[in-house]
Amino acid sequence: MGSSEDISDHSTHKAMEPFGEKQGDVNPPPVYDGDMIGEISEREQHIYEHGVQKFNRLGWKRLTIVLIVEAIALGSLSIPSTFATLGMVAGIICTVGLGMIAIYTSYLVGQVKLKFPLVANYADAGKLMMGRFGYELVTFMLVLQLLFLTGSHTLTGTIAFQNITQSDVCSVVFAVVSAIILLLVAVPPSFAEVAILGYVDFASIILAIGITIIATGVESTNAPGGLAAVDWSAWPKPGTTFSDAFVALTNIVFAYSFAMCQFSFMDEMHTTKDYVKSIWALGIVEIVIYTVTGALVYAFVGSGVQSPALLSAGNLISRIAFGVALPVIFISGSINTVVLGRLVHGRIYKNSPIRFINSPMGWITWLIIITIATIIAFVIAEVIPFFDDLLSISSSLFISGFTFYFPALMWFLLLKEGKWTEPRNLALGAVNICVFLIGLVVLVAGTYSSVTDIMNNYKAGTVRGVFTCAKPE
Repeated sequence: MGSSEDISDHSTHKAMEPFGEKQGDVNPPPVYDGDMIGEISEREQHIYEHGVQKFNRLGWKRLTIVLIVEAIALGSLSIPSTFATLGMVAGIICTVGLGMIAIYTSYLVGQVKLKFPLVANYADAGKLMMGRFGYELVTFMLVLQLLFLTGSHTLTGTIAFQNITQSDVCSVVFAVVSAIILLLVAVPPSFAEVAILGYVDFASIILAIGITIIATGVESTNAPGGLAAVDWSAWPKPGTTFSDAFVALTNIVFAYSFAMCQFSFMDEMHTTKDYVKSIWALGIVEIVIYTVTGALVYAFVGSGVQSPALLSAGNLISRIAFGVALPVIFISGSINTVVLGRLVHGRIYKNSPIRFINSPMGWITWLIIITIATIIAFVIAEVIPFFDDLLSISSSLFISGFTFYFPALMWFLLLKEGKWTEPRNLALGAVNICVFLIGLVVLVAGTYSSVTDIMNNYKAGTVRGVFTCAKPE
């Protein structure tokens, strides 16, 4: 590893290459084949100035709401079944521990954004670390993960509609309806606009979780034997296989995936350094909600807790809870489509004012991109129509990188300052090596476990087939 000057110069040089603009400009003028803004038409300059205003309105409070909307959705619905697999002790330790690591790695992501203001998304950070290869690799991973996330919300919407209506309508129909709603909510391209819906989203998930906890608690209390008769355990349930345990663990990893979209969100902030307030607020809220939800629902329902957790509240209450949860299912899901759309649209029109999506051509291509993305997500939801494994495989393949080993690499390649012999660097180096190894373990063991579990489910016939009308698992 070279000196801090070598790292800084090398990183700055690499940072300038993909953008063609002066390093350090928070809102730099666009470049069109080497020509600066003064040489473009008055109309294009107006589009550019309007675009900057449109995409520079996010404060730390709104960022917190956007992060909450993106993060606290499907994750909270999968945690109780994770506790049932891992047991109460391991469930709490893993939920709190992974949450603290996620806060730390999110802090590292934000530091990279502060040091290299022109990094607009995770793919740009990949280019800083590994050049063009890193840019293409991270773009590929980010696109697939966002598609998986939107697919997960399509599947959850299907489950919700089937439980709410209790009808015999083919599940594929509900999947199509869910995909259409996700597409419509994703039409506004600015995160500041999405943040307005975030308040509805946050209230939705809190109410849905609250209804589930209260309903399961009341039902267990009134059941024969009361709460003492619930078969929850402090330890993993008997017969738990390695694949079962790791699928459960990766569901917790999935719940802390907010660092993935952080570059994109921070790119719209007017005071970028305030991001630290947002990630601490989000991290603490997530840890509390996940731990309380997982522990209480598992304690009230026992080993039979279902995933999504709302299914465990009984027939009537489950229908009510899913109805309340509809906003979070579709608002949170649409954010992933927006992030994906912004990534692809910005890449296509990188050196053009069309990237601001405030001209006819900008809107046409924006709508085409998010429509294609939604269709692909719908197909994913139908090909992997079971909730836990869909979350698990996306966590293993992609979130392991975005939340763990990529931020650790960022510290080594982009953020480390001073000599290795300094106590601070020795300590942080050890911490980041551990975080990096955690990411690799989740990548390898998690992917193996997810694929094994999917194959076992298909062989056992415990899940519906691809594009069939049976109820999703």
